[in-house]
Amino acid sequence: MSLDKQALLHQLAERLQQSDRLAHRAEAEAREAARSLATESEKKEDGRAALEFGSLATGQAHRARRVQEELQALTNFGRGPMPRFPRQGPVGLGALVDVSTEDEEGFAERTFFMLPVGAGTELTGPGGDGFLSVITPASPVGKALMGRKAGDTIEVTLAGEVREWTVLEVA
Repeated sequence: MSLDKQALLHQLAERLQQSDRLAHRAEAEAREAARSLATESEKKEDGRAALEFGSLATGQAHRARRVQEELQALTNFGRGPMPRFPRQGPVGLGALVDVSTEDEEGFAERTFFMLPVGAGTELTGPGGDGFLSVITPASPVGKALMGRKAGDTIEVTLAGEVREWTVLEVA
C-alpha cells in the first residue's frame, strides 16, 4: 500500500472547503429568505416561516464554523512530517490501514485513513484507483482500530450486526 498521504490530505481539505462554501451559501440564502418575509403584513402571516429561515441560517453558520475548525485541525496535522508506520506497527493518527472484511457476499478489502477530522469522507486513490474512507479516533471504526497491528482481529457493529475484520497492513 503506497499512497501519497499529502495528496490525500489535500483532497480532504478540498472536500471540506467545498462543504464550507455550501454552508455559507445556504446560510446567505436562508437569511435572505427570512429578510424577504420582512414586510409588516407578511411578518404577521409568515412569522413562523421567517423564524424557520432564521433558524436554518443559524444552523448553517454553525456548520460553516465547524468546517472551519476541521480545516484548521487538518492544516495543523498536515504541517509536520507525516507519521511513518512500520508494517507491523500499531495503528495511530496518520495511518493507512488495510482490513479484510467479511459479509454475506464474502471477503473484501477496505482501506482507511486515520485522521483527526473528516470521518466518513470517501477519498479517491491515485489516478482514481479505488476508494478509501477517512476515520477518526473518535469514530466507532477508528476506536476499534486504534493501537491494533497487522494480524489483529477487531469486531465492528454495522447495522446492528457484529462483524469481524482483520487488520492486513498498516502504513
